[in-house]
Amino acid sequence: MTPLSQFGRLLRITRVFVRHDLDEFVRALHLFRPYRLVLRALTFRWAVRPDKPRAVRLREALEELGPIFIKFGQMLSTRPDLLPDDIALELARLQDQVPPFPGAQAREIVARALGGPLEQHFREFAAEPVASASVAQVHFAVLTDGAEVAVKVLRPGIAPVIERDLALLFTLAELAARYWPEARRLKPREVVEEYSKTIHGELDLMREASNASRLQANFAESPLLHVPGIHWDLTRTEVMVMERINGIPISNVAALRDAGIDLRKLAHAGVEIFFTQAFRDGFFHADMHPGNIFVLPDGRYGAVDFGIMGTLSDHDKLFLAENFLAFFNRDYRAVAEAHLRVGWVDRNVRLEEFEAAIRAVCEPIFARPIKDISFGRLLLRLFQTARQFNFEVQPQLVLLQKTLFNIEGLGRQLYPDLDLWETAKPLLERWMSEQLGPRAFMRTLKREFPRWWRILPEAPGVAFDLLRKAGSGELVLNWRSAEIERLRRELYGHHRRLRLAVMGSGLLVSAAVVLAAGDPAAPSWTVFAAWGFAGAGLALLAAAWPRRES
Repeated sequence: MTPLSQFGRLLRITRVFVRHDLDEFVRALHLFRPYRLVLRALTFRWAVRPDKPRAVRLREALEELGPIFIKFGQMLSTRPDLLPDDIALELARLQDQVPPFPGAQAREIVARALGGPLEQHFREFAAEPVASASVAQVHFAVLTDGAEVAVKVLRPGIAPVIERDLALLFTLAELAARYWPEARRLKPREVVEEYSKTIHGELDLMREASNASRLQANFAESPLLHVPGIHWDLTRTEVMVMERINGIPISNVAALRDAGIDLRKLAHAGVEIFFTQAFRDGFFHADMHPGNIFVLPDGRYGAVDFGIMGTLSDHDKLFLAENFLAFFNRDYRAVAEAHLRVGWVDRNVRLEEFEAAIRAVCEPIFARPIKDISFGRLLLRLFQTARQFNFEVQPQLVLLQKTLFNIEGLGRQLYPDLDLWETAKPLLERWMSEQLGPRAFMRTLKREFPRWWRILPEAPGVAFDLLRKAGSGELVLNWRSAEIERLRRELYGHHRRLRLAVMGSGLLVSAAVVLAAGDPAAPSWTVFAAWGFAGAGLALLAAAWPRRES
């Protein structure tokens, strides 16, 4: 996309931002200064002065600019480490509500993707979608075998629209990086790159289907969570067919009560599901807003929309578990040490200073009852504090923090007295015990044993061959590391200098003995020999003296 083709779109962005009195963003990006002044001079600008907060005006501007900017704002709301609190919270209110495209067009897309008329696969296909967003919409259908399914269909022509707006976002990021003083800290290019990866992932429904399949396997036979099955024979890049979820939306608390659902139990189950995903599996649903969660008649959760998933490595999980346990034991030194140990904070930071900063932020939180303490708020405060110490927030941790906010909001909507710590602490302590105790050793042994068993028969032969070569002088070590080679040279040079120094010192001692034994009044050949020994000794000592490298 050329800059000329972006010109009209940039003009519109400038116009929208000026209309919402967001001149600070226009100035920061150096967007069309003369055009901005013309807009400012229009008479309607004199009469109307917005009295809304800056964050609200920014949210409304993004909503006016369209679905791709809405989704970008939603993504930014998950990066409170980069944004002021007011903007991060307001952008989280962005709603991805887009008018649906015609049902007849959806039928055509599905038929084309499956390579034949719908009647070959579906007994019924609802013309009206049940949900519509910027990238795709969902229709209910019934397969020829009577199974009820949900069919997710990509919007027609969405890919070029996304590419156009992504190119524009990259242009804005370049302008920000060039002119905005805050750009070094906010990293606009990296933020847009992260968004690009996310939105491209949502354009591939095969990838979303694989996410659902993995989560379903993790919770097979679970009494807490049901993940709909995928009909792989009917799933393509632009079409995904999955089992239909028949349940009550999690946000409909009145209907849940009428259905006799135990809301306290349901709220605690939601917390357990999240921590199980994050700490047992390291793979969690990262878009758990109320529209994606249902409650089934048997009381289990039902989840949909698996386009955004988070992953945690064992390293991440251990770091988070240590931090959570240390936080709720109010052991701030352990929190500081955990950050330094994993290398996410500059190692030149003074531990005591970092500990004091964490204590200053967290003590007010712990002044409240334990049931009112927010895990998500704790992580947010931690990120904001650590940022002062050059802490680079990891994307997977930000996704986790966003999901924690969602879980807490859902849980306390269901049961206001929810005590997350009551549910989470036993799970974290059990996980820590499994990772660091005897069970962790046995699990590792069980996992690695098949590989060891395969190579065990070869071990005696390899060991015998190694010993034979070592005994016969055939064993040669190949130094491939530059650091090891440098160390080897230094050690060789050190030993060589040591030998020369010993020899030189020996010759000097010999010279002294010879001189002491001779008669100074009657010099003989022994005196000349002594002086020869001394000269040679001094020469060897000079050769042994370490030289400064230039």
